[in-house]
Amino acid sequence: MKVVQFTIPVSRDNTVVAQHEVMPHFYNYLHRHNEVQLTWIIDGNGTLIAGNYMQAFHSGDIYIIGSNQPHIFKSDPSYFEKKNKKTVTALTIFFNPLGPLKNLLLLPELDAAGKFVQAMHTGLQVPAGKQAEIAAAMLKVHDSKQAGRISSFIELLQQLAEISDIKVLSTIRADHHFTEQEGLRMNDVYQYTMDNYSGDINLKKVSSIAHLTPQAFCRYFKKHTRKTYITFLNEIRINAASKKLVAGNYDSIAALAFEAGFSSIVSFNRVFKKTTGMSPRQYQKEYAQKTG
Repeated sequence: MKVVQFTIPVSRDNTVVAQHEVMPHFYNYLHRHNEVQLTWIIDGNGTLIAGNYMQAFHSGDIYIIGSNQPHIFKSDPSYFEKKNKKTVTALTIFFNPLGPLKNLLLLPELDAAGKFVQAMHTGLQVPAGKQAEIAAAMLKVHDSKQAGRISSFIELLQQLAEISDIKVLSTIRADHHFTEQEGLRMNDVYQYTMDNYSGDINLKKVSSIAHLTPQAFCRYFKKHTRKTYITFLNEIRINAASKKLVAGNYDSIAALAFEAGFSSIVSFNRVFKKTTGMSPRQYQKEYAQKTG
């Protein structure tokens, strides 16, 4: 039986750790670590959950995960199919903001970089227009050694700090008092939901997975995510539907709605607009315009 950890260790061989990895899929469990994580998705698709935020991720995306922020990069189901030969590729940089770099970032010359690091706790996403620039800077950090890596890393932070339209992900700070047991419990809930969102998920079943009564589970989930479980479930369903929508992988909007787990197209359209701010057709049109 696989032993799953909620707080996982990161190598301490270097002050700044840079990893280029090619894997069958991303790490498949909700987890956290003391280090801030900068991840460039070179090749791969799936769903990101960071704190109480969730969205689809795609090749080219660059994310910053805050220190001790619960997160999971859940690869799309196709990566787990038998005889599948797909892989994901990512470049990730780890550093502990309370480690040896803490005093360095207090230097007046690094004031902007230091303030930016303090703002990483909710998780961030680099805008599309800056991805190429930041990816190049991350590569430079990965390819540099010893003092050169520290220098390249400081340059990377300075570049990130200058981005005015960087996207904030979660609306809550990383909870340092989130226990290991609670983290594993939330992982079980997330995994069940992402694997079964298209079916008839009832509150009694999902609360039993968390070993709580339905009433206690609703309070528990709202406390840790600041949203109801039904809101989270609908976000998972809309996320899955939007992927098929932009890929053109559906027969009709009605079929798309039922495949995502909605009982009617009316409720699907209502929740889709509430979640994305636009109708399915508008969403599809805007995505097509953005991608040329």
